Amino acid sequence: MSQQGAALQTYNNELVKCIEDLCTKRDELQKQILDEEEEKRKVQNDIRILTEKLAKINESLSKKMASRNEFDKTIAETEAAYMKILESSQTLLNVLKKESQTLGTVSNHLPQTQPSVSNLQRGHTQLS
Repeated sequence: MSQQGAALQTYNNELVKCIEDLCTKRDELQKQILDEEEEKRKVQNDIRILTEKLAKINESLSKKMASRNEFDKTIAETEAAYMKILESSQTLLNVLKKESQTLGTVSNHLPQTQPSVSNLQRGHTQLS
């Protein structure tokens, strides 16, 4: 029976050692779980902060894009008006050139009068 007692004691010692090993592994796993839960909380907080930042950036972008679109619209309208002014200026210049040529042609056909001596004397006596 002492052999059986010794065998039982050996089994008991091995069983206790296995249980201690399992408890050690469980404790290591529990520490990993706690570490990962802490990391998860940090990541979730980072996600919350980044989500808020993203929302602010999106809002800012939206406002800036709307402003840029207004600039684009104003620039396009101004450029169109400027082109009309240029076209009108060109048209006016062409009309003035034609009128100038017409007036130049008409004035070349008018008889030119030379002041006579009697006309000059009359103008001189009227001034005196």
